Amino acid sequence: MKKLIFASVMALASISLVLAPMLRAQDSITIKDPAEFNSYQMATSQQAPAAKTEALESFLETYPNSVVKAAVLDQLIDAYQGLRDADKTLGAASRLLQVDPNNMKAIFISVFIKKNECAKTHDAQTCDDAAVLAQKGLAAPKPAPTSDEDWKKLTGATYPVFDSAIALDDIVSKKDMKAGIDEYRAELMLYPPEQTKSGAGLWDTLQLAEAYTKPGATDPVQAIWFYARAWNYATPIKARIESDLEYYYKTYHGNLDGLDGVKALAADTVFPPATYAVTPKPTAAEIAHNVVATTPDLRVLNLGDKEFILAAGTKEDADKLWAVLKDQVTSVPGIVIEASATVIKVAVTDDAKTAKTADFVVNLKKPLAEKEVPAVGYEFKGTALVGTYDSFTLIPATDTTVQTAQIVLRDGELQPEKKQPAASRKPAAGHHSGN
Repeated sequence: MKKLIFASVMALASISLVLAPMLRAQDSITIKDPAEFNSYQMATSQQAPAAKTEALESFLETYPNSVVKAAVLDQLIDAYQGLRDADKTLGAASRLLQVDPNNMKAIFISVFIKKNECAKTHDAQTCDDAAVLAQKGLAAPKPAPTSDEDWKKLTGATYPVFDSAIALDDIVSKKDMKAGIDEYRAELMLYPPEQTKSGAGLWDTLQLAEAYTKPGATDPVQAIWFYARAWNYATPIKARIESDLEYYYKTYHGNLDGLDGVKALAADTVFPPATYAVTPKPTAAEIAHNVVATTPDLRVLNLGDKEFILAAGTKEDADKLWAVLKDQVTSVPGIVIEASATVIKVAVTDDAKTAKTADFVVNLKKPLAEKEVPAVGYEFKGTALVGTYDSFTLIPATDTTVQTAQIVLRDGELQPEKKQPAASRKPAAGHHSGN
């Protein structure tokens, strides 16, 4: 673990101040050995962090069972923090926990450092260690010398970090998104609202938004809210957050209408109010029904729309359309996927062309001569290929595709492309004749 610049120096400093009364209780302990007392005085009076760590370590090596061992380890933690040496700070905290298992400062600093390492490396053991210590911190009893007011300050500074460490472990190590979401929400409830506009509170607001997009806990409406909340205050990464926010909002809602209102609402409160809602975009069946209900003559729909209604519409809407199409003649513009003397399979819609699958099958009225069979990849345009609607088959959805329809035509025929007579052609725009 490399040297770490603590992102929460103020939080660590506040804990040291809150714990001062607890540590002063040990200051009253009498060191009977004059040499030990002088060594203690010399070590604790050092001002420069490097000199102080060296002196404190020397004291602990010489007097490993000193009655002031806990107080010395506490100061050693502070000295290593002054050097910004995360490894040795963590080591000093671990040693203090061996002497005082419920020492909140040592628990907090250990959780803080291990949580940061977990976020950086996603090492499961590190994440688990941070979470176990965090649970220990949440369960630690109030020491007798500590006042209720000091304990409230201490837990107010530490408990959110403990919840955050547990949440990160749930998500990174245990892959339990729901549990992680619960912990992040518990953490944010502990912060005064102003503290969620920066620092750890803001960062974990964004982590909560992202957790709501993961499998097993997907909730786009909640994700949109917490992305919007983070967007309001995370200036350095505002553009990145906005990209994610717009993606999930548009995916769920269908367009960006109303997003500005969500952003404004999220600026005022950490959690969504009862009035918050995002209207989902219409389902494919709803879109198909709307087309059927608002189109007086369904025959005028293009082939792609007809296919979409047959595939995505309710049985009632599909039957209504098919009653109009059955036994009607239609042209089939598209790209040949497969062809023989008796059958031509064509990709008509853009999706079918991209997937290189046939969504129209034309059974020919008369077999084609060998030279007349179109090559794969040939594109029919206009009325070059016609047939009569005969039947359709639904192709079920898969993990990566939606349900589609394959339409079968009978009595198919190839017709020559109609060419405009030369005498009636109009000159292209900007073209002038020689007259």
